[in-house]
Amino acid sequence: MDTVAFDERVEEIDAYIKLLEVIERSAQNGPPEIDGEVVTTRQQRMLYSAVFLQLYNLVEATATWCVSAVTTATTSSGVWTVDQLEPPIRKEWVRTKARTHVILNPDNRHTTSIAFCDLLLQGGNISAWDIEKGSGGNWDIAEIEAISNRIGCALEISPDVYRAAKRHFRDDKNSLLYIKDLRNQLAHGSISFEQSGENLTVSDLKDLKERTVNYLGEVVQSFSTYVARFMFLESNARPSTGGS
Repeated sequence: MDTVAFDERVEEIDAYIKLLEVIERSAQNGPPEIDGEVVTTRQQRMLYSAVFLQLYNLVEATATWCVSAVTTATTSSGVWTVDQLEPPIRKEWVRTKARTHVILNPDNRHTTSIAFCDLLLQGGNISAWDIEKGSGGNWDIAEIEAISNRIGCALEISPDVYRAAKRHFRDDKNSLLYIKDLRNQLAHGSISFEQSGENLTVSDLKDLKERTVNYLGEVVQSFSTYVARFMFLESNARPSTGGS
């Protein structure tokens, strides 16, 4: 799995936090200024709030990249067939193609079933498809673990990284849960940008960012290993160089 996009998003967040550090450091010697204009405390808080949006963007993007890497891997070689997929992935393929997770009226259910039967009868190699991810706007550690379990990808998160990610950051919430909740409150207008940045320092934001990025980085690595070792295929179908 290509990790370039992940690294680029992290670099964006680092660059933004560095700007916040400069402003906070300047504030120690009086109100900071940019081109002669004072940066007020209110404005600083609003700038801090953007970190939550950036971090949530990284969380959801990471989940999307990881899941998409799996479906892409099932089709990229052009030789795999459905019967070669590991049961969890085969189940997801059926769920997508037969739309078993969608409530349909009898006529639409019949039409969908006929189309699915035709697809099975045609046989052939797996064509492009997508796993239904769900959790729009609600990605956190629990949701990432849930989709990983559904796919059959075992997350290998080191104990220190996992403890840090799960440790309460604020309001009895771990890092990703806090990010998700703040992002949703901002998106739904239940809290202002100024309010979300209250009682925070750049050091707090850096701590939150480190916990989150370290966890997500190991999620990415887990999925990369899963794909590289062809773990989406049944063991007897995996190329000999793919590991077991």
